[in-house]
Amino acid sequence: MLNAGQVVLLINPKGKRYLRVVKDGDDIHTHDGKILMEDVIAAGYGRMVKTHLGRKYQILKPTVHDLIKGVKRQTQIMYPKEIGYLLLKLGIGPGCRVIESGSGSGGLTTALAYYVGDTGKVYTHERRPEFFKLVSKNLEWSGLSHRVEQFNLDIEEGFQATDCDALFLDVRTPWDYLHHIPKAVIPGSMLGFLLPTTNQVSELIAALDKGPFTDIEVVEILLRRWKPVAERLRPDDRMVAHTGFLVFARSLDSSVMSGDDQKAEEKKEATPEIAETTVEAQTETAQPETAPTEETPVTEAPAVEATEAATPEAAPEVKADETTEETTDKA
Repeated sequence: MLNAGQVVLLINPKGKRYLRVVKDGDDIHTHDGKILMEDVIAAGYGRMVKTHLGRKYQILKPTVHDLIKGVKRQTQIMYPKEIGYLLLKLGIGPGCRVIESGSGSGGLTTALAYYVGDTGKVYTHERRPEFFKLVSKNLEWSGLSHRVEQFNLDIEEGFQATDCDALFLDVRTPWDYLHHIPKAVIPGSMLGFLLPTTNQVSELIAALDKGPFTDIEVVEILLRRWKPVAERLRPDDRMVAHTGFLVFARSLDSSVMSGDDQKAEEKKEATPEIAETTVEAQTETAQPETAPTEETPVTEAPAVEATEAATPEAAPEVKADETTEETTDKA
């Protein structure tokens, strides 16, 4: 037995899905015929219901994945493959206070609201009025509006919440708003960003490096589905490939020096040590490995008379040997 306000998921044998909010008298019209809402209410989750043409539909309780896929959209929504990883990275759970900017159609807003629970809060910002209204309707439809506080404004002047546990930006130039983050989240909080192109990611990383942020990560998530046919199991012919890059970082206290300053400081501290090592190495190279050999004193040969010097045969052999030895030692 179902109650008014609950959401049901109806699936036919071909896999066609219908998400509907239970409401008395609000019958469901499908390609297979009409399904009476009173039959759905009486049957409950996990059972079957027939259309007026006799076609069978399963009645299932939707998951948050189903709710995200079922939101009415006017913009590209985040896919569940990114949302699942994002929820884990940001540490979203009951009681969390989360800031979001760029609500779009409310796909991620729905997931955040689901996981923060009744004790948590999502503060979502959307500057375009038409999207702001669409998100409001989608949250009402999913029954999660009481967990979300919406703001129809630009974040140029800052965020409408402080001391939050996590923050996510889905905007074109997130680097323009990084200076507002330390005032909005608790130091050490996780931050997430979604960007479609590599040049945007590069610019964001360069801005994050200036601090006060750390632990930067960039990921792209691909999901390939397979055809669940036991006799011929194989991948689907098509897949949704690139949908965006996720960038993550942690926020530090504003008193912490920027990443660039920290690198400069580390380089400055390392420079004297390198110079000292170089001088020491040069000194060691200049010094010979062994002590210099003492010069062997040479005894002067007695003077030879001129008549003897003119005669080669009269020159003593010892003098020639001593002169050669002296020259070698000095060299």
